Amino acid sequence: MSLSPTATEDLYAVGAGKQVVAVDSDSNYPSSAPVTKLSGLTPNVEAIIKYSPDLVVASADSAGLVAQLTKVGVPVLIEPAATKLDDAYQQIQQIGTATGHAAQAQQTVTSMKSAIAADVAKAGTAHKGLTYYWEVSANPYYSVTSQTFIGQIVSLFGLKNIADAADKASDGGYPQLSQEYLVTAKPQLILLSDNSAADGGQSPAIVAERPGWSGIPAVKNSQIVGLDDDIASRWGPRLPQLVAQIEQALEKAPAQ
Repeated sequence: MSLSPTATEDLYAVGAGKQVVAVDSDSNYPSSAPVTKLSGLTPNVEAIIKYSPDLVVASADSAGLVAQLTKVGVPVLIEPAATKLDDAYQQIQQIGTATGHAAQAQQTVTSMKSAIAADVAKAGTAHKGLTYYWEVSANPYYSVTSQTFIGQIVSLFGLKNIADAADKASDGGYPQLSQEYLVTAKPQLILLSDNSAADGGQSPAIVAERPGWSGIPAVKNSQIVGLDDDIASRWGPRLPQLVAQIEQALEKAPAQ
């Protein structure tokens, strides 16, 4: 059983899909996954036990999940949000080993590394130093710093994160930015991870119409990219697709 959307993707990527008896309500990929009303944030142990799982994979030990399931003999594998790319690879391998698919897990990781390296190489160094703003949410505006998992992914391309200068220790890598700060920072590329309806619906067209934003280079030059929100918020096997989206955005961006 998976109580994490990323873990669900990992399980299917390593070939353990047929072993999955249930996934949480937020696990929307792949479409064949047996979605339930189970929550990974507020897990209901009684509901989980009804599925008689041999293993539960979750992203956090919420509400004493591990202790409660251990009492009834159900092992739990906690795979927390990745803080670096190697964490994502390691989790895929751990899930592969735990489900009897170590070889396919290694193949998945190797394929991911190869695809990511190819796109980074394809982008080259022409855009090194290009400034960007990664939007997590609007009203208020939240972003990510280079120290976060996402920030490290974008850093593979040598881009400069405008949120870094606003970072405080208490932000945890997710600073809140004022409109004035963003307008003054003048990012050359805007990457939206809040463009689906469920995440705020901040499409490139809507961003371009924000009052006072017309002078931002990314707006002026139509360098606003709506990412796949799900892929951008997870750390699983579809990461190469996120890297590819960034590479494609750089193809259209002016060289530095």
